[in-house]
Amino acid sequence: MSFRTKQRLGFNTRVSFDDDAGPEHGMRDGVELFKSAEALGYQSGWVYQRHFDHYLSSPLPFLAAVGQHTHRITLGTAVLPMRYQEPILLAEAAGTTDLLVGHRLELAVATGANAAFDVVFGTVGTDARTEAQQRQQRFLAAVAGETLHLVDGPGQGAPVGTELKVTPHSPGLRRRLRQGAASLGSALRAAELGIGLITGTVLHDLAEHETFGEYQARIVDAYRTAWREKHGTEPPPVAVAASILPGTTAELREVYAAYDHQRRTEGMQASRPKGALDPVVTADLPAGTRISPVFHGAPGEVTEAVLADPGLAAADEIVLFLPPAFGLAENIRLLTDLANTVAPQLGWTPAPSRRGPRR
Repeated sequence: MSFRTKQRLGFNTRVSFDDDAGPEHGMRDGVELFKSAEALGYQSGWVYQRHFDHYLSSPLPFLAAVGQHTHRITLGTAVLPMRYQEPILLAEAAGTTDLLVGHRLELAVATGANAAFDVVFGTVGTDARTEAQQRQQRFLAAVAGETLHLVDGPGQGAPVGTELKVTPHSPGLRRRLRQGAASLGSALRAAELGIGLITGTVLHDLAEHETFGEYQARIVDAYRTAWREKHGTEPPPVAVAASILPGTTAELREVYAAYDHQRRTEGMQASRPKGALDPVVTADLPAGTRISPVFHGAPGEVTEAVLADPGLAAADEIVLFLPPAFGLAENIRLLTDLANTVAPQLGWTPAPSRRGPRR
């Protein structure tokens, strides 16, 4: 197993809020988190979309606001479920946001779905995954600036024969789109579509005795192979999300160990802000489904474990998954300790600070 030098270091936040402080406070803390990460040299920041709960439900307006307070760090979604997006409206919003933030937007989308949301967002004539994939195809065409329709009759607001394309168009955004993959099939679809790849903290379809890291590495390798066969070029850098918590004090090591125990015993119910809904999914996951391990302990121990993990070894970029219940100070401390201890041992170099007008 060869360890790839980490070209970029990122983080993923749910922009959580609790019942006491409220959503405005949570979003303002989210902006401060991005500012702090940029000052530390992080190359990317990602937000997660979650509807009807104590987390960020509308990422693009938030990232547009973040873009006005930062200069260099890329701004990503990980992930937007395409089943619940109107693809043309999303393409318009994405183009607008990308132009406002100086071409720093990196959208990762997914084609899975939560059937319970169909009641709210509306049922469709196909299954949820097929619908999501069809919407993804239309979104990709719209972002690429392709003609979506030729005006073919009067009363449509433009002369007959006019090509209708999404505006504003942001050149280059299509190259910065990714697939959020939780399985081998999703990664292969990303290669087929010619978009980037990011894997998350939940994976599906593992072999019986396969570890999370082994399957993650297999997904990344399959994506790169499929990309080369399809496009005849080297694939774009691959990002993987991971829980890497170096404890620089005894107190922090206890906090991170408790989080690991909670995640292993409660699954995705772990680390919820006050007032958040109780997830239906528990630690008893279906066969073939696993959540990512938590790498915690003293910085040296964490570094050794990360270097030995095949999934993290295969990645070009590591995206730190921040525990959802952590507050701003806790998150900044974690970002700081990761950047100062473990990350340099992975070959990572912080991005230079940049002041002045946004590009």
